[in-house]
Amino acid sequence: MNRGMKNLEEALGYRFRDAALLRRALTHPSVGREDNQRLEFLGDAVLQFLMSDKLYREHPEDREGGLTHLRALLVCEAALSQVARELDLGSALIMDRGEELTGGREKPSVLCDAMEAVLAAVYLDGGLGAARGVMNRCWPDPEKVQRPAQDSKGALQELLQRGGGAPPEYRITGQSGPAHAPVFEATVYRQGQPIAAGRGHTKKQAEQEAAVQALRILSKE
Repeated sequence: MNRGMKNLEEALGYRFRDAALLRRALTHPSVGREDNQRLEFLGDAVLQFLMSDKLYREHPEDREGGLTHLRALLVCEAALSQVARELDLGSALIMDRGEELTGGREKPSVLCDAMEAVLAAVYLDGGLGAARGVMNRCWPDPEKVQRPAQDSKGALQELLQRGGGAPPEYRITGQSGPAHAPVFEATVYRQGQPIAAGRGHTKKQAEQEAAVQALRILSKE
């Protein structure tokens, strides 16, 4: 086992009995057939189940829609790549020179896939309890997921339009500060009714922050 794999084990708080499983989980498809894609497939299902179970137990007052939104936030590419970066998983990846030269160790999609594969490897090596332990130690709380703001606007639109609802509407409802550094306030509406407001140094930033706040409010309904 190389140093990168050992460091990753320490970061995960889990020591593999079968190091070959971890090696497979870290092997990018650019290397050849013995890659992590099958483990990625399994890891996605393991994470969906474990996160569903965790949220069901920890949020007894939340309805199905709120739980679905929280789970989507915690298993999305942004959350997975954030976890991977905090574990320094990228430095342990096994990939060809071409993929590395194009920034493969930092690509969110690559980190996301590898993180799912690593979770699957933990599950196969130590069982569901071991995988749950890694998830509980390594995953952030929903409000700490560094989700791209534009992704939050898309998530809000998807949530509101589920079942045929109308898309959200954004309006700039305030402006303050000096001319060289204005602060805008945006309000997001659902069917003409305000949901939440956000502030930012540009109108887009204000709208994005309003979407983030709206998602947090709607997740509790």
